[in-house]
Amino acid sequence: MKCRLISVLVLLTPLVAAGAARPAAAAEPVVLQDLTQHELRLEHTPRRIITLLPPLTEIVCALDQCERLVATDRYSDWPDSVKSLPKMGGLEDPQIEQIVLLKPDVAIFAHATPVANRLRQLGVPTFEVKTETYADLSRTILALGLLLGIPERAARLDHDIDQSLTLVAQTAKRRLGGRTPLVYYEVDHGPYAAGPDSFIGWMLTQLGARNIVSADLGPFPRLNPEYVVVHDPDVIIASPEEAPNLGNRPGWARIRAVREQRLCAFPRAVLDTIEHAGPRLPEGLRVLADCLLRVAPR
Repeated sequence: MKCRLISVLVLLTPLVAAGAARPAAAAEPVVLQDLTQHELRLEHTPRRIITLLPPLTEIVCALDQCERLVATDRYSDWPDSVKSLPKMGGLEDPQIEQIVLLKPDVAIFAHATPVANRLRQLGVPTFEVKTETYADLSRTILALGLLLGIPERAARLDHDIDQSLTLVAQTAKRRLGGRTPLVYYEVDHGPYAAGPDSFIGWMLTQLGARNIVSADLGPFPRLNPEYVVVHDPDVIIASPEEAPNLGNRPGWARIRAVREQRLCAFPRAVLDTIEHAGPRLPEGLRVLADCLLRVAPR
């Protein structure tokens, strides 16, 4: 994994407009392009920030910049200091008027171009990122470091996360003793799954697990329930609400993981360490490793 930081920096370079790659002092203008190729121009590094996705909130705070946040989405609750901030809804129902009234220097979010267009029409600067894959996490951390004027700190955070993940994965694979279980990770009922190219799928791969979802279906595909039955996973990871009822789904009682109760379900606070593509992923990887150690067949 040591070469990942270099490759990500190369990938990030096209996002930075000419002259903006060097660290900017607080009074200097910021000129960046986000992943939609929208150019963001600010007179100074942003002091009032709204984040509309939990991983973005967590990254800003992991960069020791929590004090710049003036609001977040409703789901951001880590670290504890952000719980008391005004909540601006979610990406599907953002509180546009409230966001405008707060007069942020920038609103940061992922996968919400229509929201971005509406906010820009109303005079709110926006910066859009991606959070689907593990490479997206690194690019996002480095991009937010540039946006906030602290690129060296962002590079250190990215490096520390990578090193922590490497250590956790190496330790877990030794403890698993060569087991390579076939895993289905359900991110939501539907069912929606974590594919191998998603950041969750990437973590499972680091543990030696095999994913029942093929890469061509995308990072987080909606599956036909019969797909899971046919691929018969050894282990299923699902929400605590869905896990007890998996055997009631048509045909699912035949699945080995359901039949032998090789299931993992975590409380929401624990699930967040896995499903928020942010600085707590090493903790989430430990949780996944402990799950496989407990229930994966030998």
